[in-house]
Amino acid sequence: MNSPASLPEHWLRGPLPGFSPLLQPLAYALLQARDEVATALHHFPDHLLGARPAGVASVGFHLRHLAGVLSRMQTYAARQPLSEEQFRYLAAETTDDAAASTPALLRQFGEAVEQMLTTLRSTPEATLPEFRPVGRQALPSTVMGLLTHAAEHTTRHTGQLLVTARVVQAAEGHS
Repeated sequence: MNSPASLPEHWLRGPLPGFSPLLQPLAYALLQARDEVATALHHFPDHLLGARPAGVASVGFHLRHLAGVLSRMQTYAARQPLSEEQFRYLAAETTDDAAASTPALLRQFGEAVEQMLTTLRSTPEATLPEFRPVGRQALPSTVMGLLTHAAEHTTRHTGQLLVTARVVQAAEGHS
């Protein structure tokens, strides 16, 4: 069996069954991010989750934030307000909890990606241009805008997370 590292990137593996062709690029981006994060953090030490070299965001923050943004974008795409639980989670994203574990945060991120993939599979193409208000200010977006932002934001934070993880591991003498 091929490991994710030995396979081509997701976008080069052919069409994804069950996804609209318009939403497949978003699914590819999410799948690629999940694989890259899981591979890079497979042996990542828990005590480094809160490390902030040069004041950048920690690996722990990125993992929590990735899961939170995916949840929030799905809520807005469904034209729902954020729940109290989502507001509590948002407030806690910046907390570098010393009790956090890499496997638990990876599992949380993986579950958030799976939920977003479910949303992508079930989103009718006809709804993509529909207006969706975002946040307390009800800023204008669309279903497509929210779903695209979820994937784009995930890839941006994945890149930042991967660099931060390498820097903090190298500083501690891990490979």
